[in-house]
Amino acid sequence: MYIQRHLEKQVKKASQYYPVVMVCGQRQVGKSTMLYHIKEEERRYVTLDDGNARRLAKQDPALFFETYGYPLLIDEFQRVPSILLEMKRIVDQKALEGEDNNGMYWLTGSQKFRMMEHVSESLAGRVAVFDMAGLSAAELDGRESRAFHPDLEELRARMKGNQPRDIHQIYERIFQGSMPKMVAANLDRERFYTDYINTYLERDIHELSQVGKLSEFYDFLVYMAARTSQELKYSEIAGAIGISAPTAKEWVSILEKSGVIFILRPYYTNITKRLVKTPKVYFLDTGLAAYLCRWPSAGTIENGAMDGAFFETYVVSEIVKSFYNAGVRPDLYYYRDVDRKEIDLLMTEGDRMYPIEIKKAKIPSHAEKNFTALKKFGMEIQPGIILCMTEEMMPYNREVWLYPVSAL
Repeated sequence: MYIQRHLEKQVKKASQYYPVVMVCGQRQVGKSTMLYHIKEEERRYVTLDDGNARRLAKQDPALFFETYGYPLLIDEFQRVPSILLEMKRIVDQKALEGEDNNGMYWLTGSQKFRMMEHVSESLAGRVAVFDMAGLSAAELDGRESRAFHPDLEELRARMKGNQPRDIHQIYERIFQGSMPKMVAANLDRERFYTDYINTYLERDIHELSQVGKLSEFYDFLVYMAARTSQELKYSEIAGAIGISAPTAKEWVSILEKSGVIFILRPYYTNITKRLVKTPKVYFLDTGLAAYLCRWPSAGTIENGAMDGAFFETYVVSEIVKSFYNAGVRPDLYYYRDVDRKEIDLLMTEGDRMYPIEIKKAKIPSHAEKNFTALKKFGMEIQPGIILCMTEEMMPYNREVWLYPVSAL
């Protein structure tokens, strides 16, 4: 069963203006399935996981493109990144001859850390790049969705088609995760994530010279999952895993660029030096994080020590997905100062600031108490939003609104 993806529109639109469209993201999020589903009848498909196609692409890229022609969908193209030079030659030749070269090639890949080096060198100005994550709640519910924006009118529009869910249903989604195969097919969860981890370690990670022992990287992966929604401190990671701090930083970068985690940067300016400058880390698939932490069921997460961390991770990941699906960069921060005043999410737009808190409760108490800390910046503070388990969008007071997590 295919679930329609919001990114489809962005890919089709970009294909009208760019010779090359690239979709990258974590393994198993549905990149190839989506592109294959929306491709035109004449667009051929080839995967560089296929040994023969890969050999031809490596040995004779010109013959590879003569063989498959265009329009062409190339899956897992990072297996042979050298083909980009020949691709550039072909699309530039088309342009020189005055022919339309838009939408000639669609690419997918799950190793953005390797892909982007070659893309920036070979296809600058010729490629539209999209990040893709797992299924969003809006996609699962069949709702329309735009990039999340905390403006009150935008939030009211977002409420259309909302299907209220109780806290148990939210934790069921947290435990299930967002991988399309896990959602659409009756797969054994343990087997799926075991295979996922093995493929990720043995294919993506093993190819990187920065990673020595895969067992150490697996321990690092588990450590990171156990600290989702927490501050990212490289010295602590290094001490726990037994690696150097520079190695910890490199490995975190690998997770970020392969779409496994999202790094939330802190908001700070030169106005005050009393702000924390340590980023926070979130897993983009809560099901993978739950598997790595060995939580056996949704109920054990809901009632366990990491209930708040997983709830916050779910909310942040849904907001990040809404940006990805709209084809725009997530413009998100968090706030914390040395007095431990913290705001979970912060969006800025011109001279406006939008503070957002995330709370598991249905009607949180004093959740907005830190919003006043933003006055020091001299910007226009917009009504604060508390994302929580309320069933309706409703005012908490004159300056703060409650908004249901189920409508993200």
